[in-house]
Amino acid sequence: MPELPEVEALAEHLRTHALARPVARLDVASMTVLKTFDPPVSALVGRLVTGASRHGKFLDVDLDGLHLVVHLSRAGWLRWHDQASATPPKPGKGPLELRVHLETVGGPGFDLTEAGTQKRLAVYLVDDPRQVPGVAKLGPDALAISRAEFGELLAGRTERLKTLLADQQVIAGIGNAYSDEILHVAKLSPFAAAGKLDTDAVDRLHAAMVGVLTGAVERAVGQDAARLKGEKRSGMRVHARTGLPCPVCGDTVREVSYAERSFQYCPTCQTQGRALADRRLSRLVK
Repeated sequence: MPELPEVEALAEHLRTHALARPVARLDVASMTVLKTFDPPVSALVGRLVTGASRHGKFLDVDLDGLHLVVHLSRAGWLRWHDQASATPPKPGKGPLELRVHLETVGGPGFDLTEAGTQKRLAVYLVDDPRQVPGVAKLGPDALAISRAEFGELLAGRTERLKTLLADQQVIAGIGNAYSDEILHVAKLSPFAAAGKLDTDAVDRLHAAMVGVLTGAVERAVGQDAARLKGEKRSGMRVHARTGLPCPVCGDTVREVSYAERSFQYCPTCQTQGRALADRRLSRLVK
């Protein structure tokens, strides 16, 4: 799933390549991708791209006051093209969900695509990004919250750190992958209770959050959009590295699996050498 660093890089890519270009046409390959109907997408034709930004993991393309807000979900992506087919796509054929032609039909622009059968990519056309329910509910941005604010946010909370870091209504921008990385750098168990951390642990967690995300943004920004997924994987220390040696201590990276996802951690670095039990088989090891 694209997270804060990748969405920031996609926004920068659009700021570099799409700014000041007018919309020539929009091709909607799947009507289910559109979550709003007023104004219609045809209202974008002729409008200039005047900005691109993000709200947590939401991408926001500003088109002269109208906002095309995109949530890429688990398998969505943005693909830039210098020259696209002028033939409208056939609905339901392939991963293409929506295509934006800029300047001329068949010229530069971008595609929104989604792999797999679970179609969760969502596109909203709104006057104000806060009209998007997911944006309106976002917590503070992970790269904007201060150490003091972070400590106040954690105080008294009972959630496990892994759950809390990936909850967009608590902290915006972090998902499954970077929460693994942040907890590894902070040397904290994914199952530690957020509200029970001492001052030193909160210091480490905040520093790790800022450091991991800032480093990932620096690596991602400027990369071609097609290379961002590979760049994300190459920078991981524990996420998606089950069975491989931890790059810090050499211990074997372990995994805890759920129905639709899993997370990875290093026992030596994070849990005093103890393996965490799979939730499906046993109670959690704290």
